[in-house]
Amino acid sequence: MAQVTAADAARPKDHRFRRARNRVPVWHVIWLVLAALVFLVPIYSVVQFSLAGVQPGQSPFHWYLTVFDDPMFRSSFWLSIQIALETVAVSLVLMVPTVFWVHLRLPGLRPVMDLISILPFVVPPIVLVVGLLPFLKNITFLFVRPEVLSLIYVVFALPFLYRALDAGLRAIDLRTLVEAAESLGAKTPRTLLLVILPNLRAAIIGGSLLTIAISMGEYTVASLLEFNTFPVYTYVIGTSTAYEGVALSFISFIFVWAAMLALYLLGRGGRSAAAVAITDYN
Repeated sequence: MAQVTAADAARPKDHRFRRARNRVPVWHVIWLVLAALVFLVPIYSVVQFSLAGVQPGQSPFHWYLTVFDDPMFRSSFWLSIQIALETVAVSLVLMVPTVFWVHLRLPGLRPVMDLISILPFVVPPIVLVVGLLPFLKNITFLFVRPEVLSLIYVVFALPFLYRALDAGLRAIDLRTLVEAAESLGAKTPRTLLLVILPNLRAAIIGGSLLTIAISMGEYTVASLLEFNTFPVYTYVIGTSTAYEGVALSFISFIFVWAAMLALYLLGRGGRSAAAVAITDYN
């Protein structure tokens, strides 16, 4: 009887302890609300300004409709999307095998790779473009095509993509995975494709998102090379009509968040590396 009474007496205490442990501190809520205000108030101001300056009888979204009806908006936007996708593709093809090989076979070159990866931070974009212009002008067929921007943006995205891939490879037991795949008869390309890449899904998605953000927001190089990309179009519209410029900025903000959400959902939908390896090799 005494044991039952002690157990019954302990239950309310355990329950109160669990409630106290799960209770969110007030300061956490306050800081969360302040952070939300810092983030949402500027967005609210942008939306309010983009809906102002409308004449009587016009739609409240007049400036947004004006932007969408502009053929230059569609052409510049799709040009920037094309350049961004090309930049991501070229960057991944170059960097994923390189970082994989350095981590696996040439670990002594990591300090050299770290140094090379920060060079785009040291050299300003304007200096890089001025140095590349004489070389690019000699390649006439490439100088007049927007693909030249993709090659330059690969250099700009190098620090971000390399750091993401480097962190992803450091987080896995690379040598054990490679040795296990080789023991099952897999060659290096097959191992990289079916075993390593699933483990690097999060790193690849994060690096790709940063690369897209750089490509979609770069203005200096595109302006100097006289390509009408989305940032150049945004600047031109912003200098002519403030309302359209702000509406265009909000549209680009929505696009960036949509891209982040899509990449996040893509990353969550992947199978684990172990499941991929077992499925493909068994």
